[in-house]
Amino acid sequence: MRNRIVTVFGGSGFIGRHLVQRLAERGAVVRVAVRDPEDALYLKPMGEIGQIVPMAASVTDPASIARAVAGADAVVNLVGILSEWGKRTFQRIHVEGAKNVAEAAAAAGARSLIHVSALGADPDSPSAYARTKAGGEAAVKDAFPGAVIIRPGVIFGPEDNFFNLFAGLTRFTPVLPVFGCPTLPKLTFFGEHGPLHVDIYGDGGSRMQPVYVGDVAEAIAVVLDDPSMESLTLELGGPGVYSYKALMELLLKTIGRRRLLLPYPFALARMHAWFLEKWPTPLITRDQLRLLERDNVVAETALGFKDLGLKPKPAEAILPTYLKRFRPVGQPSTAAA
Repeated sequence: MRNRIVTVFGGSGFIGRHLVQRLAERGAVVRVAVRDPEDALYLKPMGEIGQIVPMAASVTDPASIARAVAGADAVVNLVGILSEWGKRTFQRIHVEGAKNVAEAAAAAGARSLIHVSALGADPDSPSAYARTKAGGEAAVKDAFPGAVIIRPGVIFGPEDNFFNLFAGLTRFTPVLPVFGCPTLPKLTFFGEHGPLHVDIYGDGGSRMQPVYVGDVAEAIAVVLDDPSMESLTLELGGPGVYSYKALMELLLKTIGRRRLLLPYPFALARMHAWFLEKWPTPLITRDQLRLLERDNVVAETALGFKDLGLKPKPAEAILPTYLKRFRPVGQPSTAAA
């Protein structure tokens, strides 16, 4: 990859910062295409002088995209949103923006294009997020047939908005939610748990397969390193599958805190989300809840890490390295060496 020019759209974001570092280590010249280049200046020390170049570009502006990809050997599109606000709609970013990048990459003669979608992308999903992710994949394939589609699961890492969010909540609240529990508890009389057992969690809520951001970035870099990889769809999930309840238990164990896990049926969550989604940066939206109603796990037949020769890291090994700041004062850290 040495001296190859790689344009990364959304390179200053969560996945982007890890990817840019790996590309720089491999000797690539990295153009970081972002709406505000000032936000990407912190990436420049990851490479040699002139190796990492922030550029002003928006996936909704074809002219700026064309400038960013001119002469590029490879293009990576990491741009996506979790909720809509104003003109930044799912259709505009996930579908039209993805199409704009793919068309520009093809016109510029780029040898490879990697489009990062999402696990659960499905044209028939009840979630607009997942439907438009699928629509973006189709638009990319139409414009650049050799593009590689990467579908990561819930991504965790030092800058994530999942574990950091709930770990932060433990400082202020005695409870944590478990999404997807039954609306009504199940009663069992004279069973293995005694004369009366009240099941309030059911299967523990939605199932997820969280994946470490560094492993996702490494997978993208490996694909870029191998020109023979074309027209693939890769699903990236970590080595463990957890219920929502199990993830909250893992979080609490990692930060050494005890909190009540509160069953949070989707019917109740939807009522709260109706109010919360009106914030500029909502904690949860009704569309995200529709996405949560389906398990977010890698299909058994899907291509993934093993096909790239990679072994993803378990959440248990990574979470202590960046959640230790949420442990009670004076409690020793359990961070992995």
